[in-house]
Amino acid sequence: MNKPLRRVAVAMMAMIVLLLANATYVQVIRADALRNHSGNSRTLYQQYSTPRGQIIADGKLLASSEPTGNERFKYKREYADGPAFAPATGYFSFVYGTGGVENAENEVLSGTSDSLALNRLQSMLTGQEKQGGNVELTLNPAMQQAAYDQLAGSGVRGSVVALNPQDGSILAMANSPSYDPNRLAVLSSDEQQQAWNELREAPDDPLVNRATSTLYPPGSTFKLITAAAALESGEYDYDSEVTAKSSIKLPKVDTQLPNYGGSTCGTLPTAPLWEAMARSCNTAFAEIAGDVGEKKLRETARSFGFGQELDVPMRVTPSSVGDIENQAQLYQSGIGQFNVRMTPMQNAMVAAAIANDGEVMKPHLVDKTLAPDMSVLDSTDSEELGRAVSPEIAHTIRDMMVKAEQYAGDEGKISGVQIASKTGTAEHGEGKNPHGWYVAFAPAEDPQIAVAAVVEDGGNVGASATGSKIAAPVARAVIRAGLQGGG
Repeated sequence: MNKPLRRVAVAMMAMIVLLLANATYVQVIRADALRNHSGNSRTLYQQYSTPRGQIIADGKLLASSEPTGNERFKYKREYADGPAFAPATGYFSFVYGTGGVENAENEVLSGTSDSLALNRLQSMLTGQEKQGGNVELTLNPAMQQAAYDQLAGSGVRGSVVALNPQDGSILAMANSPSYDPNRLAVLSSDEQQQAWNELREAPDDPLVNRATSTLYPPGSTFKLITAAAALESGEYDYDSEVTAKSSIKLPKVDTQLPNYGGSTCGTLPTAPLWEAMARSCNTAFAEIAGDVGEKKLRETARSFGFGQELDVPMRVTPSSVGDIENQAQLYQSGIGQFNVRMTPMQNAMVAAAIANDGEVMKPHLVDKTLAPDMSVLDSTDSEELGRAVSPEIAHTIRDMMVKAEQYAGDEGKISGVQIASKTGTAEHGEGKNPHGWYVAFAPAEDPQIAVAAVVEDGGNVGASATGSKIAAPVARAVIRAGLQGGG
């Protein structure tokens, strides 16, 4: 072979190799990415050509696929009570993709999961229509609806999370404002875009899942962690005497730290620790934080779940004690101010751990995945994240929380049910109304429900807002709905 022919042959061989390499890259390496790309109209039409699986909770249908009569989009996603359950279900949109459980369990719902391979084969052999699998959530529908109604009905911004303390199952996860996922499921791209733009431009961020993504200063609810650190240190017990002063001077700065309303913490000069918790005394818990030290405070917070990366299955933003540079900042951190930040999910985990004898359970929203015939594909097992405190310390804090409930106002109280609770009023900027918190579990002696509720910016009360006024009635309504429905 002469030299010019050799060069042509080498060039052609190189091009064939490059062609094979490109085909391999596209068809093998990038296959999943291209198949799932939002611009892939073939995959898009396939998703709408078969019924997507249902999302259900305790027998209530939350999301389903209904026939449309449209040749290209044969089925349309529909959500029952969409805004109430949107933080859990998420949305399914051919323009904006998926969110919430629609995203986390997309393979099961679309029928492409490996666990549904046998079902796909049976459909192929029998000629039956392919169907997606179903997802059963842990939500208690009555509690979820109560949580949403309490927030949205009052027109306030905030979030509620309720957990089963024993296994971590999420019983309620509601936000206000919320959104209607049906608006993102319409079969008009123009209407979807209009709805999306309105939601994205809304000043109150209705698309944000406040329960898992928004970090708030926890205010006095953080005193539960400060108390746990104190009890674990061995230097404090239920009756330990702490300061009852109405105000103290922060270390090495010319700043006073007062109790709410400038009140004393019981009878001067000291009060027992349980009374300091019941009356939510800033002065006492600030000094306790300074006494136990930053290292112990951080260790205790971590034992309750601070800093952990969690998926429930949506990602939970890690809570943080924040930077502490001096003793004055440590005092403020001990009462849940300065740089301390928590999600409602994390605060519910704290209450649940105390209710569960000090054991922290991983929250989870998906109970089971099911085949189209409703047979079980997979079940979620409860998972222990670790021990926050000993059972003895958990019981001591529980007894303090029972005392604290006596100071948490009467609105929405449940006759015949002993609740263990802690309120919080969190400052978050000069000139802004405080956030109100309420964390609790019930019944105190046999906990079935742990709940955290936060109402932003004073709710409907304004600058005089406290956790007792604006958050406690919300959480108690959720507890009532759960206990009346069997827990």
